[in-house]
Amino acid sequence: MPVLVSPVVPDGRLSARPQPTLRVDELVMRPWLLSDVDAVVAAYDDAEIQRWHVRTMNRDEALAWLASWPDRWRSETGAGWAVTQDGVLVGRVGLRSIGLHEGTAEIAYWTIPAARGRNIATRATRAVSTWMFHHGGFHRIELRHSTANTHSCRVAEKAGFGYEATIRQGVLHLDGWHDMHLHARLASDRALPSLDRS
Repeated sequence: MPVLVSPVVPDGRLSARPQPTLRVDELVMRPWLLSDVDAVVAAYDDAEIQRWHVRTMNRDEALAWLASWPDRWRSETGAGWAVTQDGVLVGRVGLRSIGLHEGTAEIAYWTIPAARGRNIATRATRAVSTWMFHHGGFHRIELRHSTANTHSCRVAEKAGFGYEATIRQGVLHLDGWHDMHLHARLASDRALPSLDRS
């Protein structure tokens, strides 16, 4: 059955170029490396990351997860960045899913305990989404988090992702079903002011 509208993002728009390294202030968002394995295992040992991302990772699982990201970039199904400061992993930002036809993606993030409270997730989320709009040609990027995760809600709002809806019992967590907030940012949304660094 023929599709009557052209893809918003043509096939190959991402995969034809290397995944970018992005910089904002002191942060560097770079593609994942296999050498990040120990830092990833340590991150997923954190109770808050386990609580909201509903997973842990041993070394073999972390290596497989890291190895999957270059393939996902080439197949244009996802993208992941290590967020670093002075070469040390402080967080993660990634596109869990990508839909080229409608130019959509879903973004996710975490920060390690020692890096929290410094707007790292906000700045990384804003930088990646801005790149996807300006260079990837995307139309809409969504963000979902548990309604109980008030920190993530603040990150979404500060990164310019407006609240749109509550998805009832959207994700199963260890303590049962969680309602999820849906936030989104459009390419046409107004430019964002600089973050208050105070």
